[in-house]
Amino acid sequence: MSEKNILAYFKSPEEAESAAKKLQVLRVADMSIDRFSRYPGTGMYGAVKPFAGDMVSLSAATYGTSLSGESSAILAAADPSSSGMSEGGQGGPTGRDILLTVVVEEESFDKAMRIVEDAGDMV
Repeated sequence: MSEKNILAYFKSPEEAESAAKKLQVLRVADMSIDRFSRYPGTGMYGAVKPFAGDMVSLSAATYGTSLSGESSAILAAADPSSSGMSEGGQGGPTGRDILLTVVVEEESFDKAMRIVEDAGDMV
């Protein structure tokens, strides 16, 4: 049997989880729900207190928090909005930042697509 995959974007984890529960009745080979952001890594952590000597990077000063990875902090510091001379213009992923990834058997693909489309996703 061959398999097909679906990448569906949702506005909230609850929407994705609801669709995932409905998909479990089909022949699902693999399924995951993930959140993605503008910068790679595991996300932001902790509040930064620059007056207490807690500022570790430019991104910490401009975003008010530290990013968990060095690469993420470098990318954030290089962003045009970090300099204060621009608001950036591009923005980050807004709205649909939850990704439901599903691998199904080929004969279940059409049903799976209907389920995720009915759940309000963007495929």
